[in-house]
Amino acid sequence: MTKQELVAKMAEDAGVSKKAAEDALNSFVDAVKGALGKGDSVSLVGFGTFGVSQRSARTGRNPQTGAEIKIPARKVPTFKAGKGLKDAVA
Repeated sequence: MTKQELVAKMAEDAGVSKKAAEDALNSFVDAVKGALGKGDSVSLVGFGTFGVSQRSARTGRNPQTGAEIKIPARKVPTFKAGKGLKDAVA
């Protein structure tokens, strides 16, 4: 499902215009990005939890040359599915 398909489904289900549904979706995405950027997590009961995880520095290899490269430590976004989402998929 693409973003536009999701917007159309949201608009239909909520009985609002596609523009209003797109604004709501963009607001949600921006709120999640902002919270993760501050290091917070976002929990949606029954759906899942968005969070931030720290990856430590490590040594990797360039697949083309085989040369070792140093990969720096960094923060990455994570998502853990909630029970409701797991049950819906299974």
